[in-house]
Amino acid sequence: MVEPRHYLSKAACNVIFAIMFGNRHDYEDVELLNIISLIYTTFTIASSEWGQLYEMFPWAMKYIPGRHQKIFISLKNLLQFVEKTVEINKKNLDESNPRSYVDAFLIKMAKENANPKTEFHMTNLVTSTLQIFFAGVETTSTTLTYSLLLLMKYPKILEKVQKEIDQVIGRDRCPKIQDRSQMPFTDAVIHEILRFIDLLPMGIPRKTTADITYRGYSIPKNTNVYPMLSSVLKDPSHFPYPNEFNPQNFLDENDGFKKNDAFMPLAAGKRICLGEGLVRVEMFIMLITILQNFNLTSPVPLKDLDISPEISGLGNFPKLFNLAFIPLPVKHVKG
Repeated sequence: MVEPRHYLSKAACNVIFAIMFGNRHDYEDVELLNIISLIYTTFTIASSEWGQLYEMFPWAMKYIPGRHQKIFISLKNLLQFVEKTVEINKKNLDESNPRSYVDAFLIKMAKENANPKTEFHMTNLVTSTLQIFFAGVETTSTTLTYSLLLLMKYPKILEKVQKEIDQVIGRDRCPKIQDRSQMPFTDAVIHEILRFIDLLPMGIPRKTTADITYRGYSIPKNTNVYPMLSSVLKDPSHFPYPNEFNPQNFLDENDGFKKNDAFMPLAAGKRICLGEGLVRVEMFIMLITILQNFNLTSPVPLKDLDISPEISGLGNFPKLFNLAFIPLPVKHVKG
């Protein structure tokens, strides 16, 4: 029996390492494990009562001792890591062969060096890298962890997904993102997972850049606005089973995949999450690879598996759980 988050976080973190910095770490690398721990600690505390109190009363809470103070320590350590890694990339930069986001940003900085109004400067490079790195690791690992819990809780859904994997992909090749269009039930399950777990219930706060009037309400400039994603993802007028995990929310009468305009797990519009496309690709490839090769077994009766979140605030985090990955026999089935 293993606790899956421990392994999924490493895979998600290495994907972001490759994109942002152009390198990967060994799964037992101390730096990798430390980064994962800092990100998880920051996210969970920010989603706890302490984090919510700080969000409401920052002017007072910054002077009050409590768990929220660890957020600042973790963020400082993460910032130092990013600054150090950016400097390493800067020393090894080959402008003719950019390897990562940081490399591309550094090249753009050099081109805009004479522009006093440029947004491409070291401060923005470090802060944007930290934001993308921070968000990209935790959203993916939490989503995948929750996915395994839900599929273990509902073995009939798991069985149907694995049957579709056998029919479309088989077990003798790796999944490709193009396979998803031929797997309507699996696609519906993945969409339903993202809808049901409601990863960021309040969305990520935005700020108005001007005084606006919206549906009769006046919202002043520089007002923090929280897009309450839960109100859409659990809307009964758009989803026939709003409060239960049911792939039929994304299936039509012929069991074909059905799009839904209310599906916005990572926001919508011009300010949609930058990494939404990456999350969907990672989730499909990683989840299908796991289910293609393993069955999921719980050490406790299924009725005792609790799929409600352990923490619900900035993010929804599943309760810690263990499972066994049981290897599936090689089976050459396709078509």
